[in-house]
Formats: sequence, structure tokens, C-alpha cells
Amino acid sequence: MLHAVLGWMAPAGPRARLSILIFHRVLAERDPLLDDVPDAAAFEACMRWVRDWFNVIPLAEAVARLQRGALPARALAITFDDGYADNEQIAAPILQRFGLPATFFVATGFLGGTNMWNDRVIEAIRHCRAVELDLSDFGIGTVTLGTTALRRAAIDRVLTAIKHAPPAQRRAAVERIEELCGAPPAPRLMMDPEQVAHLAAAGFDIGGHTVTHPILARLPADEALAEIAGGKSDLEAIVGRRVALFAYPNGVPGRDYTAEHVRLARECGFAAAVSTAWGVAGRQSDPFQLPRFTPWDRSRLRFGFRMAQNLSRVRYATA
Repeated sequence: MLHAVLGWMAPAGPRARLSILIFHRVLAERDPLLDDVPDAAAFEACMRWVRDWFNVIPLAEAVARLQRGALPARALAITFDDGYADNEQIAAPILQRFGLPATFFVATGFLGGTNMWNDRVIEAIRHCRAVELDLSDFGIGTVTLGTTALRRAAIDRVLTAIKHAPPAQRRAAVERIEELCGAPPAPRLMMDPEQVAHLAAAGFDIGGHTVTHPILARLPADEALAEIAGGKSDLEAIVGRRVALFAYPNGVPGRDYTAEHVRLARECGFAAAVSTAWGVAGRQSDPFQLPRFTPWDRSRLRFGFRMAQNLSRVRYATA
């Protein structure tokens, strides 16, 4: 029944609709502090449903076929953002077992080095030994960390408070939080260049995601260009071929990137780019502002319902 509904909502040909899923991490086991991140078992179940209900196509091919009006019914592409090591260690083997292609958008400044700022905050608060933490410097006040739920709430408040700060200010804030928490250095979470090369050699697409994952709308134009072009150049040196796809960091149209960054992505030589706006792409959608979506539901029925619901939202130009 659901298979037929999805086919009716996303037919083949000129009226086709392209669903693009976005993931970030796949954990070995469930983490109570990251309850919105799938573990391997949940991701495997999700990929089984996707394989059964959709025609999964590499993103670059899907975009080209969408523009020609030549997509199959129920077309879908799978993407990952940021460049976490578990993408190569856990997600990729599951995708390979199901014969599913995917594109991995990688921020090159973290390869084999430091973690992203948000993960540093999460790990600092995770390992904080104090029961209370004074975050008055960030306009939050004193937070209690006595339970996992309270730590999760504290993390959410900190991330929200500093997410859109200028890069230097945000970096200083993260260092201050690590100092306040007195936590040991976080485990390395991101891929190294060899893992990126391994994904490419295994047949997966690698896409650009800047160098340091800044919010582009907060940068001067020359710095934004350096981030977009630099990430592309870094990845092409690693994989030995053209990197044709780009994902805007954070990716909310009009807030995290603007029409100026769409222009820069084109001028840097990308063929298409993706946002984090929910919905699906139609033939008239801007190939440099393709929407993406992830249903977080853990049951087969709710997952399918959410995918069908998302198919009703066709997005065009948004920045």
C-alpha cells in the first residue's frame, strides 16, 4: 500500500520528485546524550526500508536525471555531512550490504585533527565531574548536571547560545567550556584523509563542505570563497578526481547561506549543492539549493508516513 502511495506522489519522468536524506553520524551503540543520532541497528533498519520503498540513486546522477526529466519513480539519494569516522567505519559497510550509494560531504579542516566545535562541547559536558556548572559567561546561568537528561539540556542550551557567534568568539567559548568542565581531551571523532580516500575507492561520492564548517553568512565574501574553494581543492587532492557536489554548512537558506554563496558554489566549479531545508526537489528546483530531509522515526510505519509527508513539499529557489 505505502509503496503505491509513494509511487503516486513521486512518479517517473518530468513530474518526478527527488527525496534526499541527510545523516551525520551512525553510532556503534545508542548514546543517551545523542538520542537523535541512529545507532547501527536503527540505521540498518532505516536502510532496509529505503531499499524496499525507493529507487536509490547516486546524488550526482539523480540531479542530472532530475533536470532531464528522466528520474524513476520514488527516486531517492542518501547523504552524510561533516566527515565523521563512523561514516566509514559503521555506515558505509551497512550501505554496501544493501547495495546503496551515498554521498559524503566532508569538512576538510578536521581530517585527522581536532573535533568540530559542537562535539567538543558535548564531550566536555559529558565528562564534567561537577554536579553544577556556572555558564553565566554565556548568558545561561548555573545549570545542573545530575542526570543524563539534565546534561542533554545543558548541551542544547550551550550549542544554541554560541552556534551563530563569529568563529573566533565561538572558538574562545568552546575553550572556556572545556576549561570549566575540566574534562579530558575528547576522543577523535572525524575521519582521516585515508578514510575519505577509502570511501571514494569503494565507489561512494565525496562532496565539499568547506574547510572549517563556518556559517557562511557570517563571513566576509573573500573568506567564504576561501572556505568553499579550499575544501574542494583539499578533497580533490585526496580522492584524485573532481568533487562536483557541495553542502552548505548548517544549510538553512537565508540564515546560514545566501544567494551570494550559491553564486560562489557555482563559480568554484560545483555542479549542484544541497541545503538542510526540508522537502523534495522537482524539475524546476534550483540544483544549487536542493532540499534534504531525515525522518527520525524508529518504526517502519511512522518512517514511511514521514517520508510520504515530506514528498508533499516541493521546494524551489529559497535563498
